[in-house]
Amino acid sequence: MTTTSREFHLVRRPHGEPVPEDFALVETTVDSPAPGRILVRNEWLSVDPYMRGRMNDVKSYVPPFALGAVMDGGAVGTVVESGDESVPVGTTVLHMAGWREYADVAAKSVQVVDTSIAPAQAYLGVLGTTGLTAYAGLVDIAPVKEGDVVFVSGAAGAVGSVAGQIARKLGAAKVIGSAGGAEKAKRLTDEYGFDVAIDYRLGDLEGQLKAAAPEGIDVYFDNVGGDHLRAAIARMNVGGRIALCGAISQYNVTGPVPGPDNLAMAIGKRLTLRGFIVTDHFNLVPTWIPQAAKWLRDGELRAEETVVEGVENSVEAFLGLLRGANTGKMLIKL
Repeated sequence: MTTTSREFHLVRRPHGEPVPEDFALVETTVDSPAPGRILVRNEWLSVDPYMRGRMNDVKSYVPPFALGAVMDGGAVGTVVESGDESVPVGTTVLHMAGWREYADVAAKSVQVVDTSIAPAQAYLGVLGTTGLTAYAGLVDIAPVKEGDVVFVSGAAGAVGSVAGQIARKLGAAKVIGSAGGAEKAKRLTDEYGFDVAIDYRLGDLEGQLKAAAPEGIDVYFDNVGGDHLRAAIARMNVGGRIALCGAISQYNVTGPVPGPDNLAMAIGKRLTLRGFIVTDHFNLVPTWIPQAAKWLRDGELRAEETVVEGVENSVEAFLGLLRGANTGKMLIKL
């Protein structure tokens, strides 16, 4: 069987903030899969900040996107043809051949997902690497202890909103979140259970953080970098732990980015600043998925989604993500 599929290619490397002209929607055909491979009709595509870094031709922890070739990213879909009896037609799978409608992938490269415990798209968000990132950051990288004060930047995003809720589950006495805009800040306290919400667009981030945490901060989960990291270092308590997850404030810059000018404070405060990549923590998957699924089922964990429909709108969704248009996980529904 030959199937027509639409997919996005990167045709030009962005300079600064990406623009629609950097991408092209291409129509192609996909044939029946060879032995050991499967054909998946994608139903949900993941949109993630790390994709911006892959658009630059620089060495990183994941290879850059190739120009003139289909992009890729997390996706969930249904097997419509199978060349491997271990993954039969009708199976729902998670894989990394997103940004397209149909994907021909190696059967051994996919993860079969259980849609009886959570919706399929949850495996791209709270039950997938998004939720696992938040969990690993607060369990392995900057462990939360009973009674800690925890600060999360990018707290209305996919990772940050889950991180704040996990911090509470791990015994944090106070959870503070930063987000852009009054509406997002209000949702942090009203819907995600944060004790204090900071709207960084109001300015004086350090002053707002000092007012929110006069007792200091024990754990900082950093999704933003820049001024947020500087403000957090200023408020950290002795022995504080910082999980360096992302730096979205710097993803579109075109020149060198200075580090926090107060980094020397980490010496006297005996701080731990540790960067991490979620793929180094897949050993936590067997613990995280059943725990998160139970919390979801019991209503103890809220996983917000911002859904854009149609593969043709993937770039629009990605650009919106970089501008903070999403609350929770940004997804494309096909």
